[in-house]
Amino acid sequence: MKALLLSAGLGTRLRPLTDKIPKCLAPIHGKPLMAYWLEMLTRAGIDHILVNLHYLPDKVRAFLSSSSLGSFVTTVYEEKLLGTGGTLLKNRDFFGNESVFMAHADNFSVFDMDSFLQEHLSRPARCDITMMTFRTETPESCGILELDSENVVCGFHEKQKQNFGNLANGAVYILEPSVIDFMENLGKEQIDFSTEVIPHYLGRIYTVENTWYHRDIGTMENYLKAEEDFLKML
Repeated sequence: MKALLLSAGLGTRLRPLTDKIPKCLAPIHGKPLMAYWLEMLTRAGIDHILVNLHYLPDKVRAFLSSSSLGSFVTTVYEEKLLGTGGTLLKNRDFFGNESVFMAHADNFSVFDMDSFLQEHLSRPARCDITMMTFRTETPESCGILELDSENVVCGFHEKQKQNFGNLANGAVYILEPSVIDFMENLGKEQIDFSTEVIPHYLGRIYTVENTWYHRDIGTMENYLKAEEDFLKML
């Protein structure tokens, strides 16, 4: 299995923190977010990791060159943002015919990586994607899920005000190569995973709930909350 850590976002809602560093390097308890992801992945035996770059790419390269885990990482620069799906498709040669672990490196997520990988291996046969879920305090800002009796997604509601519950898409996935084949058949370069891929795979996305910790630190409020929560976990 290989991995994609999505790291190209502009982080505009985190300014002024992101005036000088990209969001994926925002520190939690003094350590960049990306460092947490690299540690989790390599501990689980995933040592072929692709990181896409766009905003302040030299800052990410400098971090990786100074990290003991940087040797496991290949970087690719996107002159224009391709969307999650577009990045996957553009770099399909890197992933070959292997399963792909994919996550947004600007989320702070704590979970048992080995268990998540095992859940994917034991997923229902019809499922090509395993998605991590979490319980959110702000359903209107997330993609909210409806599940069937096998914990497979049967409904998906992206950032809607109606009450569909609080079980949200954590944007952490394991994908089979067939998913990239589907995106290639779309015949386009920029692909939004949430609106163009997930709806197509309803009924074929297995879910695993993260009951440890997960937070998108995309706003200053959420970033400060993650810092506060981390201290409680020590």
